Amino acid sequence: MEIDSGQAGPKGQTPRKNRVEVEALLKAGVHFGHLTSRWNPKMKSYVFMERNGIHIIDLTQTQTMLDAAADAAERFARQGKKILFAGTKKQAREILRKHASSCDSPYVVERWLGGTLTNFQTIRKSIRRMEDLVKMEEDGTMSQLKKKERLMKNREREKLEKVLSGISNMPRLPGALFVVDINREHIAVKEARKLGIPIIAMVDTNCDPDLVNFSVPANDDALKSIDLVAGVIASAISEGKAARAEQQAAEEAEKAKRAAQEQATKKAKGKKKAAEPAESDDSSDEGDEAESE
Repeated sequence: MEIDSGQAGPKGQTPRKNRVEVEALLKAGVHFGHLTSRWNPKMKSYVFMERNGIHIIDLTQTQTMLDAAADAAERFARQGKKILFAGTKKQAREILRKHASSCDSPYVVERWLGGTLTNFQTIRKSIRRMEDLVKMEEDGTMSQLKKKERLMKNREREKLEKVLSGISNMPRLPGALFVVDINREHIAVKEARKLGIPIIAMVDTNCDPDLVNFSVPANDDALKSIDLVAGVIASAISEGKAARAEQQAAEEAEKAKRAAQEQATKKAKGKKKAAEPAESDDSSDEGDEAESE
């Protein structure tokens, strides 16, 4: 069976290539689902076949839906929105930390604190507390405390940093959420849905795809699978940010050009206005001379 590697585009244009080839998805093990006894019936349309008691995901659909999810991430980034990466399972932590950092996005990889989104102001207070403790360490205030008190504050800082360091540079609610394993991160999904925040997620065969806005049918347990999908989303975010920066630079250049043109016009008008009284003075002098003759 031949697989089309491009998406249909407008007539007369070359079809755009998919972000990832099916072969790459296959090598990463994206197609391996869960045991047939643990599946969610809502994933039926994304299951290609059953093999040795395991559901096999249809990678042609994964390829198309990954493109759609990446396009959404790029669009959000172009609009200046932050995409929060969330995945606290052991095999996803370092991968999400790496890819989120590569595109300068916030992340939660240790533990999702209840209210991270729905009670964001309280979370911001905890972040400010963490920043104050770090400042105390840097300016030497911590060293002036008693040993026991210093030890307690250091433990508090380490605890806060472990959980909140990934979102310390997120001043407001994110524009979207990228989740690995929506069953494990059900609290994050629930909070995002409550606030109307779009969700992009890797959806395995034991998940409910209706809970997210942009689902990517994929193995959410394998390291290579998570790495591949998260990498595509991170690249899309970087592309969106680059496009936004380019657009802003173009707008600034156009603004500066208009300002220069307006300045030149004002200057020309000023010169013309300054020249007019001189001409009228000359004509009046000529009239006086005629009268005296």
